Amino acid sequence: MTIPDYKTIMLPFLQKLGDNKSYPLQRIMQELANHFQLTEEERAQLTPNGKQRIFINRCYWAKKYLSEAGLVESANRGLVNITPEGIKLLQENPDFISVKRLEQYDSFQAYKGRSRSSEISIPSDETHTPEEIIDSVYNELRRVLISDLIEKILNCSPRFFEDLVLDVLVTMGYGGSHNDATQSVGRTGDGGIDGIIKEDKLGLDAIYLQAKRWKGSVGRPEIQSFAGALDGVRAKKGIFITTSSFTQDAKNYVKGIEKKIVLIDGEQLASFMIEYNVGVSPVMTYILKKIDTDYFE
Repeated sequence: MTIPDYKTIMLPFLQKLGDNKSYPLQRIMQELANHFQLTEEERAQLTPNGKQRIFINRCYWAKKYLSEAGLVESANRGLVNITPEGIKLLQENPDFISVKRLEQYDSFQAYKGRSRSSEISIPSDETHTPEEIIDSVYNELRRVLISDLIEKILNCSPRFFEDLVLDVLVTMGYGGSHNDATQSVGRTGDGGIDGIIKEDKLGLDAIYLQAKRWKGSVGRPEIQSFAGALDGVRAKKGIFITTSSFTQDAKNYVKGIEKKIVLIDGEQLASFMIEYNVGVSPVMTYILKKIDTDYFE
């Protein structure tokens, strides 16, 4: 028995959740390994970089595709469960779940559309150079990581989200130390202001924060309310952080006011986490080399 690809794994993965209960992802992957009767050698087989087990990697991608199609969803603390759409699909008794089948779902179409709109879909090697393919694959993996980070954040507690925001801002150079920032953020509760953080390590100026774990877009009324709260404390600088996105009307509003309000949406927050290594860790590093022509001259 060879290690199955992620497409072969998708249907058994969904079937393991068919009783409509939540299970730890690790347990599902263990049961899938038993389902495919993998040997210990096959279970332990690593990817070429030696950093991850092949079967685990393919299970993650199977879960990712099912999740993007809205067939499964992540619960709190590493749990996963089936959705009503997933149950409906199982009731059709499919023999196989293909990517083409997933494309029937609007959410999966949107997922594929984001890849195309960002020009990060993996190109074929017939029309692109190896460097272009590597770059496209890297960008695709980064986009998936951003999506997974946002999903993780939405499943976190409000307190953990506050600490996460602190970690990102302090790592970026704001707030002095984490302890200094902790004394300010999340403790004012003053008219829509969630906290205050130093602009620099010396504390020469203060930045007022508003952090919202929302799934819907943040519109102009919420930003206007935040701007009004800044007026109440005679502040001219603010950061509004959300796990979702901002409407164009909200973005236009901050451009037309005297105050400096920075809008950070979920994708940008996740990008900062990746850039400053907050909540992520390196898995592999590839060093590409080319001929040193000066040496041969």
